[in-house]
Amino acid sequence: MAHESSCDGDLWVYLERTPQGTLAPVSLELLGRGRELAAELDCGVAGVLLGCDKLEPLTKQAIAGGADTVFVATHELLAEYSTDAWTMVLDNLLGEHRPAILLIGATFNGRDLAGRLAVRTHTGLTADVVRLEIDPKTKLLLSGVPGFGGSIIAMILCPEHRPQMATVRPGIFSARDPEPRRKGDIVPVQVELLPDKIHTTLRQRELQETIDITTADRVVATGVGVAGRFAQWQELAEQLGAAVGATRPLADEGIVDRAQQIGSTGVSIKPELLICAGISGAAHFTAGIADAGTVVAINTDPDAPIFEHADYCLVGDADEILPPLLAALTEDA
Repeated sequence: MAHESSCDGDLWVYLERTPQGTLAPVSLELLGRGRELAAELDCGVAGVLLGCDKLEPLTKQAIAGGADTVFVATHELLAEYSTDAWTMVLDNLLGEHRPAILLIGATFNGRDLAGRLAVRTHTGLTADVVRLEIDPKTKLLLSGVPGFGGSIIAMILCPEHRPQMATVRPGIFSARDPEPRRKGDIVPVQVELLPDKIHTTLRQRELQETIDITTADRVVATGVGVAGRFAQWQELAEQLGAAVGATRPLADEGIVDRAQQIGSTGVSIKPELLICAGISGAAHFTAGIADAGTVVAINTDPDAPIFEHADYCLVGDADEILPPLLAALTEDA
């Protein structure tokens, strides 16, 4: 339902579609946090959805998740993400409606889109945000990003240009419990796109069979202490039906994908069960596990900082503890 705003423009959330045709979890997380911010600003929350067809279920999901309005742009050239098409459509929308804030998930496509949009609209962009607040005096968006290896959070604002833009890491905020009966407005967007304006073509897509670490109920996280036997810890994760995460050094070495990197320079996770093996527990790592449920830590150092964040502390060689653990799981299976 349309909201009569008392601030200079509404808060917008870019609604990203996954390759499976669902809303990306980070989009629902941003709708949830967006509602809280909008309450402080006394403004509305709008979602922006682009695609080709079968978008109605997603609009209903967005409204149930907190959107007052969903702008829906459909066109055959919007079937698959492309920087050119998405930028043209969103640039026109932003120019017409002039929202105060635009939040975009810090996914691969989200980062690509946000950078291009910020240049096109001549506004500022705060990237890889882990905190979103409203300054009580100026009513400006305060976006927090980690600095100095995650030891500080720098709060950044965009005082002059609009929209105030931020890409936000997945897993930082929580999605609202859906309200299926919630009412909202669906606004069709007229789209004019020509094929010769689109300079990229999707040739092939590869979908990896992995568990999204930011939404996983169980996670096995590894550090440099077990890097030499990473495959065995992957086996443990498979036995537990868990996702695999790691500290930054393992991502730097290419042992894991960046999407599996946990911490202030990676992603934040909140599983029900987290096993940390060979991880010392530096502040930039533990910043990403603050909302985890039960934490089991394994380290040879009895004074390792990771134990301060653990519910169960095992002092010993993780690689010696692993074989009997795997054997026990195999027997139970």
